[in-house]
Amino acid sequence: MVERHEPAAAPEKAPPAEVTATGLGPWPGEDPLEAARIIRGELGSPHLPFLAELPARGVGSDSLGRTASLLEELAVDVQPYGWRLVDRPGKDVRRAASALATDINVLADVAGTEEASAEEIKVQLVGPLSLAAGLHLHNGERALIDYGARRDLAESLAAGVGRYLSRVAAAVPGARLVVQLDEPDIAAVLAGTIPTASGYRTLRAVATAEAREAWRLVIEALRAAGAVEVVVSVPAVEAPFEPILASGADGVAVPLKALTTRQWEHLAGAVEAGKRLWAGALDVDGDTLPKVADCVESVWRPWRQLGLPASSLRTLRVTPSAGLADRTPAQATAVLGRLTQLADGLNQLALG
Repeated sequence: MVERHEPAAAPEKAPPAEVTATGLGPWPGEDPLEAARIIRGELGSPHLPFLAELPARGVGSDSLGRTASLLEELAVDVQPYGWRLVDRPGKDVRRAASALATDINVLADVAGTEEASAEEIKVQLVGPLSLAAGLHLHNGERALIDYGARRDLAESLAAGVGRYLSRVAAAVPGARLVVQLDEPDIAAVLAGTIPTASGYRTLRAVATAEAREAWRLVIEALRAAGAVEVVVSVPAVEAPFEPILASGADGVAVPLKALTTRQWEHLAGAVEAGKRLWAGALDVDGDTLPKVADCVESVWRPWRQLGLPASSLRTLRVTPSAGLADRTPAQATAVLGRLTQLADGLNQLALG
C-alpha cells in the first residue's frame, strides 16, 4: 500500500481531571457554519467539540462516504445499492471530499475568531469492519465477503488518515486530536448475520482476531498521525468490548440504556485498567429529554453497585445515546446543553 503520511507529534494529553461532554458526530441541517458555531459554543473547554457530520446535504456527507473519501489507492462511487469500490474516483467521492474540505475550512474560520479555543477537537471515522460491511464490490456483494478486500480496506484507511488529521490540526492549531471510530455494524459482522446481496443467505462471520488486528492497524496509524485518544463507538447489543480494548483503543463509546450487568462488569474492569468510557447516558430517543438527575442516576447506580470509587467518575465522557441528525438545530443544541449539565452533576459526585 501507499506510504503513510507522518505529521508532527501531537500535543501530550493530560490525565482526565473531570467529567466532560461530547456529541457523536451526526448533526441536523446543511449549514456547516451554523453547526460549528453551535457545537463550539456549547462544548467549550473542558468539553470536547467535534467536527459535525451533516448527512442532510446528501450523497458524500454521510459518514460512510466521508470516510471512503479518505481511502488511499482505493476509489469509490455511488451505485443504486450504495457506495461501491471502483477503478477510478467518480463524481460522488469528489463531492464527499469537497464537502469535507469545506467543513475543515469552516472549522478554521470559526476557531480563528474565538478568544479562547477549545483544547481538543474530535473527528469521527467509520471503522474498518463497518466500512467493509457498507462498501460493495464490482459484483454488488459487500466487501465484507472477501478477506482480501477487508484487509485492503483496513490498510487503505490506515494510510489515508494521516493527511486528514494533519488538515484538521492545521485548522485548530495546538488542539489535541481525538478520534471516534464508529462500528455500528460490528455485532452483525462478528455474528455472521449481515445478508448477502441476494438476501437469501448471510455473510460468513469475521473472526474476532481479524477484527482486532484491523482495529490495531488503524489505531496505530491514527496515533502516528497525532491522535492523543482513539475510542471505538459501538451499539450496546453484543458489544465486543474486550477485543476493542485489546486492539489498543483508549476506550469505548456505548449507549447505557441496554447494557447488561455483565457488560457493566467488563466496563468497570476497563475503567480500573485506565481505559476511557464514553457513556451514552442521555437518551435522545423520546420526544423530550430526560431530567439531569435521572441521567446522573443511570450512571451512578451501576457505578456504585460495582464498587467503583466516585473519584473515578472523572474519567467519563458523556454523550447522547445516538447521533442528532434527525433533530432540529434547536433540539440538537438543547441536547448539548443538557449534556454539560449532566457532566456537572457527575462532577459533583466525583468531588464528593
